[in-house]
Amino acid sequence: MPHRTALYHKVPPTCWPIVYSPDYNITFMGLEKLHPFDAGKWGKVINFLKEEKLIADDLIVQAREATEEDLLVVHTRRYLNKLKFLFERVEGVSKATIIDLDAHQGNGHERDFMDDHRVYIMDVYNRYIYPGDGFAKRAIKRKVELDWGTEDTEYLQKVQTHVEGALNESRPDIIIYNAGTDILDGDPLGGLAISPQGIVKRDEAVFMAARNHRIPILMVTSGGYQKRTARIIADSILNLHNLRLIDKELATSEAKNPKPPGLPSHCCVLERFILHEIL
Repeated sequence: MPHRTALYHKVPPTCWPIVYSPDYNITFMGLEKLHPFDAGKWGKVINFLKEEKLIADDLIVQAREATEEDLLVVHTRRYLNKLKFLFERVEGVSKATIIDLDAHQGNGHERDFMDDHRVYIMDVYNRYIYPGDGFAKRAIKRKVELDWGTEDTEYLQKVQTHVEGALNESRPDIIIYNAGTDILDGDPLGGLAISPQGIVKRDEAVFMAARNHRIPILMVTSGGYQKRTARIIADSILNLHNLRLIDKELATSEAKNPKPPGLPSHCCVLERFILHEIL
């Protein structure tokens, strides 16, 4: 019997489709403040959105903690302390598209779904940086490799063209959007040169494509740890709200489209997401 997760629950129409937990922020007795990466960016995003009067604590969807059984969906019990890989199936989803716009190749989900015809992967990444996983590239259905220092104009043109192409090819039931901000100019690991406004426009383009195709989308914030990253993520969410690409009412106003129970049509999760829990 497949494992039935309790991670999914009905999102109240009064809540914003933003999932968050303070536990997402990484702390280690204050030593995290000495690290060059901003490991508390998720809480800062929430605080920025509160300052803008967009959200309050009672309007955020509270993330649920994964149980050991949930973790066993994607890990062996040997890894956690030791069992076999299991799949969870959620009603209403038979095909998913991963749009991975983090600066790095997403070799984790590529290896996970190497031979799974239910998952279509589009990956846009700096070809010269980690991980350079040639084996995992075999799982990418739409591969867009970027050069060092790629800037807004070229980047946004490629994103818009290939997102549209990917959705036309895959026609998924849900989009998992990996919205990494390590593409930001100056990121020490990403090696690209995208402006803050370029990131805002990128997210807008992906959400607009999802809206035009009437496909539910789940955005995760992923990599990018410069001090200004949290403000950019908050600005992007505010822009999506101003364009009505995310809104409280969207959870009920687009009910014609099949989607996983409990997920609104357009949703932001301020951390990683496990696709295995849907398929």
